[in-house]
Amino acid sequence: MGVAYLSKQGHDHHPLFYATVTVNSALFSTPFPSSSSKKAQSDAAKLAYNHFSSTSRPSSSPPLSGGCSSGSAGVDTRLSPGGTSQFSLRDTTHLSNQAVAEIFSANAAALASRKSSPRVTNEAVQKAAAALKGSDHRRATNVSARLDAQQKKLNLPVLPTTTIGSFPQTMELRKVRREYKAKKVSEDDYVKAIKEEIRKVVKLQEEFDIDVLVHGEPERNDMVEYFGEQLSGFAFSANGWVQSYGSRCVKPPIIYGDVSRPKSMTVFWSTLAQSMTARPMKGMLTGLVNILNWSFVRNDQPRFETCYQIALAIKDEVEDLEKNGITVIQIDEAALREGLPLRKSEQAFYLDWAVHSFRITNCGVHDTTQIHTHMCYSNFNDIIHSIIDMDADVITIENSRSDEKLLSVFREGVKYGAGIGPGVYDIHSPRIPSTEEIADRINKMLAVLETNILWVNPDCGLKTRKYTEVKPALKNMVDAAKLLRSQFASAK
Repeated sequence: MGVAYLSKQGHDHHPLFYATVTVNSALFSTPFPSSSSKKAQSDAAKLAYNHFSSTSRPSSSPPLSGGCSSGSAGVDTRLSPGGTSQFSLRDTTHLSNQAVAEIFSANAAALASRKSSPRVTNEAVQKAAAALKGSDHRRATNVSARLDAQQKKLNLPVLPTTTIGSFPQTMELRKVRREYKAKKVSEDDYVKAIKEEIRKVVKLQEEFDIDVLVHGEPERNDMVEYFGEQLSGFAFSANGWVQSYGSRCVKPPIIYGDVSRPKSMTVFWSTLAQSMTARPMKGMLTGLVNILNWSFVRNDQPRFETCYQIALAIKDEVEDLEKNGITVIQIDEAALREGLPLRKSEQAFYLDWAVHSFRITNCGVHDTTQIHTHMCYSNFNDIIHSIIDMDADVITIENSRSDEKLLSVFREGVKYGAGIGPGVYDIHSPRIPSTEEIADRINKMLAVLETNILWVNPDCGLKTRKYTEVKPALKNMVDAAKLLRSQFASAK
C-alpha cells in the first residue's frame, strides 16, 4: 500500500509541488516540480508503477551530475564545502530499494537539522538584521548638501566622465585567473599579473582624461559569483551554468544560510588602484538586491530577511573602503527592477524593502563620500520614485539602448536632484559612436536635466568588449564632454 507525502515551494501566486510516495518501504520522489499537487502525486505514483512493473533494471545508468563536479560516484562535492549533508545530487537508479530508502531517511534528518546547524544559522547575524527594524536608514543630510561637500573635495568639471566598472576581460586575463584557481601559478605571480592589468587600465583612463576612474575588475570572474565566494552562507556548483544573455552564462550561487562577511572583499584591490593615481578611484561593489535576485535563495525565511543580511555585509565593505581612503563607492543594483513582482499588489512591498536595504549599506558614510549606483537594461520609468528614494548621490543608468525612453520621465515633470548619468552609448554593440553623435545625445539629456547633475558614461561595463572597440569609444566620449564644456565656456 502506498503513502504519499507532499511539499510546496514558491510563492502563493505561483506554487510548485513535489511529491514522494512510499510503496513496500521504497520511496519514489518527483525530480521536478509540478504546478498542482494532484499532478505531483500522479508523477510520483507513475515512478513507483514503472519501477514495480519493470521485469528488469539496467545494471548501470549514466551519472546524474546536474552540471556539477562530482567526487565519489554521483555526489556533488563542490556544493557543500564542509560535506554533502546539506547539498547533494546523486544517481540512485542502480541502488536497491533499501539503499534508496536509507538515502531519503538521511536526507530527511539533514533537513530537520538545518535550523540548529552553525553553517545555516548565525545568531549574531539574525540579531543584527532584526535590529534594523524601526529605522529607514537615511543619510543625515540631503543629497544637495552632500553633492556640494563632495564637489569641494573631488573638484570635478562640468559633465564629469566615468565608466561603469569593468574593462575588457582578455583571453590572457582569464587564463591567469584559471591557472591561479588550479594552483598552476603562485599567489605572488597572480597578484603581480592582476596588478599589472590594473596599472594598464588606470594609465589608459588617465591618457583619455577620464575624471573618475575604475580599476577594471580584472580579478573578478562574475559580479555575483566573486562576492558570493567571499560571503558565508553561499555555495556554488562547479558547472551549474545558466544563460544570462546571448552566449554569456553565469553560475548563480545558492544562498543556503545566514549571510555575513568574514573579511574585506575589495579593499586590497581598490586601495592598490587608488595608489596608482591622484584622480578619484571608484570602489566597485555588487549590490545586495542584485546578489539576491541573481542567486538561488533559501526558502525557509522571507527573501527580504536574506536581503537585509546581505545589506549588512555590503555595509561593512562600504565602511572599510571609506576608512581606507576610497571616497567614491559604486554599489551596482542592475537587477532591482528585474525582481519586481508581476502582481501589482506585491510591488510596493518589494520596492520598500529593496530600496531600504540599499540605504542600509551607505547610511553611515560621511557627506564627502560619494555613493554611486548603476542600473542597466530595464524599464525604469514606472519605478523612478523608488529610484529617487534610494538616495544615492549619483546613478548611472541605461539610456541609449532603449532609444532614450528614460528621458521621457523627466520631460513629464519628474524632478531629480542627485547626479545622473544616462548612458551615452550602447556597450553591447561593437559599433563605435562618433564624438558628434555622443555630443548630440548629451544635448538631448541637457534639455531635461540640469547641467550640474549630469554625468557622461557608457551604458554598462566594458568586460564583453574588445580594446579595439573600447579605446576609440571612450576617447570619443571624453572628447564630446570636452566639446560641450568649451561651448558652455564660450556662451558665458
